[in-house]
Amino acid sequence: MQTREAGMDVRDWFLSAAERGNPATVLDRRHPGGTPWTEGNHVVPLVHGATYFGELRRRLDALEAGDLVMFVDWRGDPDERLDGSPDSAIGAVLARAAARGVDVRGLIWRSHWDRLSFSSAENRHIGEEINAAGGQCLLDMRVRVGGSHHQKFVVLRHPARPHLDIAFLGGIDLCHSRRDDHSHRGDPQTQPMAAAYGSRPPWHDVQLAITGPAVGDVEAVFRERWDDPQPPGRSPLRWLGDRLHHDNIRTTPLPPQEPDPAPTGSHPVQLLRTYPKRLGGYPFAPRGERSVARGITKALAGAKHLIYVEDQYLWSPQVATAFADALKREPGLRLVAVLPHLPDQDGRISKPPNLLGRSHLMNQLKEAAPGRVAFYGVENAAGTPVYVHAKVCIVDDEWANVGSDNFNRRSWTHDSEVSAAVYHQDYARGLRTTLAREHLGRLDDDSAPLPLSDVFDAYASAAAALSAWHDGGRVGTRPPGQLRPIKDPVLSARTRSWAEVLYRVVYDPDGRPLTMRLRGQL
Repeated sequence: MQTREAGMDVRDWFLSAAERGNPATVLDRRHPGGTPWTEGNHVVPLVHGATYFGELRRRLDALEAGDLVMFVDWRGDPDERLDGSPDSAIGAVLARAAARGVDVRGLIWRSHWDRLSFSSAENRHIGEEINAAGGQCLLDMRVRVGGSHHQKFVVLRHPARPHLDIAFLGGIDLCHSRRDDHSHRGDPQTQPMAAAYGSRPPWHDVQLAITGPAVGDVEAVFRERWDDPQPPGRSPLRWLGDRLHHDNIRTTPLPPQEPDPAPTGSHPVQLLRTYPKRLGGYPFAPRGERSVARGITKALAGAKHLIYVEDQYLWSPQVATAFADALKREPGLRLVAVLPHLPDQDGRISKPPNLLGRSHLMNQLKEAAPGRVAFYGVENAAGTPVYVHAKVCIVDDEWANVGSDNFNRRSWTHDSEVSAAVYHQDYARGLRTTLAREHLGRLDDDSAPLPLSDVFDAYASAAAALSAWHDGGRVGTRPPGQLRPIKDPVLSARTRSWAEVLYRVVYDPDGRPLTMRLRGQL
């Protein structure tokens, strides 16, 4: 185990079972000795949807009768092509697997109405295709009122060939707009977004490929949700719709869980999750679970040099406080955050709360650590903003977390989320280096990784050069890289007054029990 300081080990970075605060889950008692993480894993970051989708298709096509697929998703488009070829649509790939005897199980968030820019119809259609082929896919609305199942992972188990077992976990949904690569020309199959992102929105995202014993933990997360005794939907209208559309078929129990895969590497992995305090309670989290928030907060408390973040939403007083406390404690600590230049929707009502929430956090951190925090957006070679959907946090090239969770109160308390934290210097440094080479325009640079101490200044220099080129009328050769500083939005007092209410109540709600809110506890 590589450590930064003598005497430090994984326990200084990972949560104990008591710190997770959810004794009902199987995660903290399924390993020998009750250790709430696994050792001996190998984790590979798959940067960009095209990388992930290509590997996923290869793995799905190799499944045989008797193998098991388990997947959960926030949105699924059955016609999304995994590698661009007509026969690679995710619905068809899963249906073919089911037809040849693979046990295919899926949980898709039921979603709200399409007219509210959600994905109810698409999520229903992917389930229809899988169920017709013999799989079992449910539309799952077992959430807190106004919440969602936001987890995104796939688990593949091979009882006769356990060396092939793998889990994919992160921020990438099986849907339109995700299949982009480092060129950021966008997915040909698009979803509607703000006009600034163009007709084929560029997209930046990260998923993990996990092998080793941690695959069993990811499977356990699926099984806890699959075995939830509450019906997938409580609304009588939804129940009637299920009958009319033949959705949410009667399911069969999952087969017994196979032993965890054998060790494949040297990466310790801990799964972090969010579940809210739901009406009726989750049997595996009756008072909810906030280990995403607690795990990240614990890692930030040990930060000494650099916190590196890529995130879709960077909001919330609780999140800002966790960062601000770390920055105030360590005068040499710096923060770099890569975010979307603009929200994904530019509606008159939807855009201002998004901008306001981020503005609050940016200003709070700038006041806490003047000159030591920086916020950047990404653009492609044509100057089109790239939508940053990744959810990444790397602390001091020691600990790295990738998952479905954003840095806001909704992801920390209200919606279901799952991420994988890895404590390993080579892994954390490698992920940070991969992302830096893309953003700095050094993809072809195979020299030594950029030292941790140089990251803050290198990002600032690249962003300043590209901004100066734009401000100067784009004369001459475009400077390398993708980075430009995020600008704090100008919102009128009137707009701020109503946007503040929507931001706190609708866009960034609180899923904690009332007693925890009153005490300010995570």
